[in-house]
Amino acid sequence: MKQIKILDLQFQGAKQTIASFLILGSDGPVLIETGPESTWSQLKQEIGRHGFKPEDIKQVLLTHIHFDHAGAAWKLADCGADIYVHPLGLPHLADPSKLWDSAERIYGDEMQKLWGKMAPISKRRLHPCIDERVLEFGDLKFKAMHTPGHAVHHIAWAYEDSIFTGDVGGVKIDNGPVVPPCPPPDIHLENWKKSIRKILDAQPETLYLTHFGKIDKPVAHFQSLEIIMEDWAMWIKKHYDLKTPAEEVIPQFMAYTEIQMKKEGVDPQLNALYEYANPSWMSVNGLLRYWKLKEQGRI
Repeated sequence: MKQIKILDLQFQGAKQTIASFLILGSDGPVLIETGPESTWSQLKQEIGRHGFKPEDIKQVLLTHIHFDHAGAAWKLADCGADIYVHPLGLPHLADPSKLWDSAERIYGDEMQKLWGKMAPISKRRLHPCIDERVLEFGDLKFKAMHTPGHAVHHIAWAYEDSIFTGDVGGVKIDNGPVVPPCPPPDIHLENWKKSIRKILDAQPETLYLTHFGKIDKPVAHFQSLEIIMEDWAMWIKKHYDLKTPAEEVIPQFMAYTEIQMKKEGVDPQLNALYEYANPSWMSVNGLLRYWKLKEQGRI
């Protein structure tokens, strides 16, 4: 019987925006996703709610190295955990300075509030996972599925008949629609669609989204995600073709998506949670970059 516990990290005090997952096994619990360091106290509390301490977690599996998924990995490593990550992401956890500096140029004075701190992880604690690598911890078995599109260093983790999708599975909060998180610099829609096919070919019965929770109808979920992904991409392309500056596109895109959300019955409070989990400005910048690279023939 599966023992998957969804941990609500209550990012910036908001419920159901960032999750970690605790999987209970014969050799102790395994953690998938850590959230940012800014939610460390909440993560400890959630782990404690299930009768464990951070020191009890010896294996952490990351879908990718973005702060909202991996920012607290170094805290778990300091507590004795081994960290499993895509080979392309591993160097940035061993030395997060470039990752941090790049984000600081975007977030400025908000860095500490949003993400907390990030410290290097000893290489002896970091383990690269090639595609289809199988990890066994006691009676638990996980398979790494390289799934680029949102990020080149993205892994979806298969466990029994479930798959932990990271951001390739999109963002779906409460009863709202699923939407694609499209931050720069790695958005590649063709690869993302291939990753969706790869996940569906595995025929999972359930998906677990970091943003947020359990999905019981994977096929319908991904069909909806591909529709809105294409919709957003083509909306942004019109503005890219018109050479509209990003700072002008962002408020227009926010208004556009707010109308979409209203049509789906999403109230302003729920829409605000979506913005926490998937800020509109990031998707604008990510998709504008995607179309630029397409035009240049670089993807």
